[in-house]
Amino acid sequence: MDINQQLQIPTELVQSISADQAWHYYIVPTVSNSTSTKFFCSERIDIDDLQSELEILFGCDITFETVEEDLLKNALVRYYPKNNKGNNTSAQKFSGTYDDFLPKVISEAYGIGASDIHIEVYEELARIRLRVDGKLVERYRISSEEYPALVNKIKIQANLDIAEKRLPQDGRIFFKGEIGEFDIRVSSLPTMNGEKIVLRILSKDAGKFSLEKLGFSKEQLEVYLKSIQRPNGIVLISGPTGSGKTTTLYATLQLLNKEETNILTVEDPIEYTLEGINQVQLKEDIGLTFSSALRTFLRQDPDIIMLGEIRDKETAQMAIRAALTGHLVFSTIHTNSAWGTISRLVDMGIPPYLLAGTINLSMAQRLIRLLCPKCKQEKEVHSSIFPSNFSAPSNLRKHSVSVGCEHCYYTGYSGRKAIYELIPIENEISHLIRNNELNIEDLEVRNQLKFLQDSAWKLFASQLTSIEEVYPFFI
Repeated sequence: MDINQQLQIPTELVQSISADQAWHYYIVPTVSNSTSTKFFCSERIDIDDLQSELEILFGCDITFETVEEDLLKNALVRYYPKNNKGNNTSAQKFSGTYDDFLPKVISEAYGIGASDIHIEVYEELARIRLRVDGKLVERYRISSEEYPALVNKIKIQANLDIAEKRLPQDGRIFFKGEIGEFDIRVSSLPTMNGEKIVLRILSKDAGKFSLEKLGFSKEQLEVYLKSIQRPNGIVLISGPTGSGKTTTLYATLQLLNKEETNILTVEDPIEYTLEGINQVQLKEDIGLTFSSALRTFLRQDPDIIMLGEIRDKETAQMAIRAALTGHLVFSTIHTNSAWGTISRLVDMGIPPYLLAGTINLSMAQRLIRLLCPKCKQEKEVHSSIFPSNFSAPSNLRKHSVSVGCEHCYYTGYSGRKAIYELIPIENEISHLIRNNELNIEDLEVRNQLKFLQDSAWKLFASQLTSIEEVYPFFI
């Protein structure tokens, strides 16, 4: 079978039968109308017996098209995935009942490791998509008439105002089911055709993350641990939304969380609750901003402070003040690189000499999808796979490409790993910042720093990921 060959099944057909039915009869729907349904089936199945049973079950004429066993199994895994416990997930239509449909969607998302559930409405239909390993995949479609009932049930569970449809709202649901107990962050956003709902699944296992498992190399971990074990200073983590900054911060706080240490955080929103840490939810509408919370924190006898994000000059100045008065401060900032963080703070109006004296470490990170170890395929390296202006740091003869199998739901990828870029602000680097010498080219040569491109290349050369995942870092 061609590894790129797949059966394409529309979402509305996928949900016409349940996952249990699809796997039990080893069928996948391909065409359906009010009087008949056509299924893909295996060449080894007795079609006459199966046809009689399905016509009784579905109450319509049934026809079949036989396909290769591998193609059919591919479609079953992609459209009717099994969760991590090996159970089939449901693919039934929404019946207007929260107790019937929504828990099944949440269970499916949790079972296959999805981070978010997107429920969005358009003019004639609504769809539900799951974000798995950073990518969205459509799983359900429901009619636009049934959509408001589903939204209202979610809003009631999240303690949101069901009458307010013009303004965004945020809430939380505590989910309890056979798969376990966990929190779900709910966000509603008014759109042209109705409210878009995003459910963020907050696993209680997040507090168990350890820095050793996140993706640091041995040398990077030593640098990071040295920076966070100082009694004062600032540790800044940069990267776009969804790059794992929050996970790194929580793993760090978990390590530093001791009985003799007072840790305060202000977050927007609080994604995970950590026992022994005082967490504050940002509420800008009533004046509880990052800067105002930090001002109060300084009167709460803290040892460690975590700011969800440095967004403006005032917050940056307060973070500097906290570091200067003997506190260890952690925060995030939206920049493209670790060195770009320094330039951004200078642009905000923070004097370079203050940055040189207070920042312990500037770090950038990204998340890279890992190839499925059960199906990745080794190939020869050709220069054509790299950008024209890219110079490979070493001579590489082999690399791995994504294929797809039932273990990775035919995506070719399984899990993600962080890559890091660390710049410890000490010695020569501190001197350069103090003198406002921000030429990154000189800095790289004189200090032999490792950047995101280096970390991406190491992951690619180890055949843990594909060229498609790391290509943006080579441009």
